[in-house]
Amino acid sequence: MDFDMLGLAPRLINVLKDQGITDPTPIQTQAIPHAMNGRDVMGLAQTGSGKTAAFGLPMIHALMKAGVKPNPKTSRGLILAPTRELAKQIADNLTAYTKGSHLKVALVVGGAGIVAQTKRLAGGVDLLVATPGRLIDLLDRRAVRLDETIYLVLDEADQMLDMGFIHALRRIAPLLAKDRQTMMFSATMPKLMGELANTYLTDAVRVQVNPPGQAVKKINQSVHFVAQAAKTDLLVELLDKHRDELAIVFGRTKHGCEKLYKVLEKKGFAAASIHGNKSQGQRQRALEAFKAGKTRVLVATDVAARGLDIPDVRFVYNYDLPNVAENYVHRIGRTARAGADGSAVALVAPDEMIELQDIEKAMKESIPVASGRPWDILPGQKKRPNGGGGRRGGGGNRGGAPRAGGKPGGGQGKPGGRRRGGGGHRSRGQSAA
Repeated sequence: MDFDMLGLAPRLINVLKDQGITDPTPIQTQAIPHAMNGRDVMGLAQTGSGKTAAFGLPMIHALMKAGVKPNPKTSRGLILAPTRELAKQIADNLTAYTKGSHLKVALVVGGAGIVAQTKRLAGGVDLLVATPGRLIDLLDRRAVRLDETIYLVLDEADQMLDMGFIHALRRIAPLLAKDRQTMMFSATMPKLMGELANTYLTDAVRVQVNPPGQAVKKINQSVHFVAQAAKTDLLVELLDKHRDELAIVFGRTKHGCEKLYKVLEKKGFAAASIHGNKSQGQRQRALEAFKAGKTRVLVATDVAARGLDIPDVRFVYNYDLPNVAENYVHRIGRTARAGADGSAVALVAPDEMIELQDIEKAMKESIPVASGRPWDILPGQKKRPNGGGGRRGGGGNRGGAPRAGGKPGGGQGKPGGRRRGGGGHRSRGQSAA
């Protein structure tokens, strides 16, 4: 199937061809026809599967066909995204799709000047891409109104839940036009996602490309069981083997990522960092340098786990495992883009065994062991209430002290267990972390 068979306007198809886009991805093939018919859509697909075009092209087609100009301070369509990086990527794609048309696309995110964003919205826009917190700031200033918004898209809705945006969504949704089309896209389907879908979608069509929570098959995954104190040395050793390849290193905290970035820089790596303590300008410059290959290692919190479409990323390192199991899939999805191969390496300390169990349970597969043996569950760590926890590793030192070299050899356990709940809710002031 090609885009001609999906019913899109010839002008829009020509724009796609000019950009080298000729064949729709599976999620686009399934979602676009339903969206074109005005149905609400619940789309489940991994990051990098083409979800932006799946919801963007039908909206652009409808807006071009209608030919109605937006009124001042209004937006015909609203796309909400959990992070600045993802919002910018969506806005860039929509801008490319609308090239040569009368449609206006605007981006509003935290960390950027709100005065300029207010001016941009003054004349009205056709498509508004926003992070929830900044949108609420603009609503409070009466810089924008949503009563004429007839299209709503929630992209990466599961991460919005993880980041505590449910309260923002409850405030925003009643302000939109009652007669509207809503589309929700996500890579995972936790229980709360079902409740969210029931709240915001009406008679929705569910389209699914891959089982939720499963990683791309082309990603070569591995795990090193290593003491926390030995992680940095092991990471340096691994990175040193491919200094010319692009690699993303994920940490859990802003402070930890910044500290690790400085260590790598001192070791001679062309490195940069992005996290919530960086301004939007700093984050954007770091990303642009990484995309251009000027820096080879990007150290990031989960702010970069979604919305980064950089085809040349060959390696992803989980220096710290994520607190939410599903976020592991999003992190490693930064590699093996556009059909390429990629590697995802996890460094697991003794107190991260439960997180590893949760990840393997969510993916329904065990991650191959590159070095070490699974650690014992440490005293004070709670086992899964359903008796899960799988086989306990025999080689882990309960005290967490590293073995010789921090990389002992050994076999692989098969941990299991229920998915662990996410971290605490963020206030709307942290919406674009």
